[in-house]
Amino acid sequence: MHPYRMQQLIKERGKDQVVNVRQRTSIYQTIERLEREGLLCVQETTRDENRPERTIYAITEAGRETSREWLRAMLSTPSNEFPELPAAISFLPLLTREDAMHQLEIRLSALKAQLDALDASLEPVQGHLPRLFLLESEYLRAMLVTERDWVASLVEDLRAKRLSWTDEELQAFLDQANDH
Repeated sequence: MHPYRMQQLIKERGKDQVVNVRQRTSIYQTIERLEREGLLCVQETTRDENRPERTIYAITEAGRETSREWLRAMLSTPSNEFPELPAAISFLPLLTREDAMHQLEIRLSALKAQLDALDASLEPVQGHLPRLFLLESEYLRAMLVTERDWVASLVEDLRAKRLSWTDEELQAFLDQANDH
């Protein structure tokens, strides 16, 4: 199929939750790279009456085998994905407890909204599609629930002052660390 149709199909099937296809130019760049590497080839070029020319691509046998190898590696081997939240959490003391709590409350609201939106998008297809085609949404939901619950517990610890710091406490810690 042609790149625009690929983008549409990915969105129609809800796969844009796991594949970033917001920028059509990145799809074209990816296709060009895959074609250069012999993983895709031009199947045909078509032109409807008042439409621009469309190039239709097909996967090559090398592309099929490469995708299987990639899939096997992705399924079997955990990798460090370096999400932003752990990096941000590691710098939490740069904010006051109140500011950190406020920012995490905003995140918590956003996570709840994402979870609600995901659940709403799954509702019409639940029971109509085999689970096989919903696994990535199932995974995303599990990750959202886990993050939501963890952030909620962190906000509660900040609110209850079970997790707290002051500039003086941080400086004393740094002074002690520098002495050793």
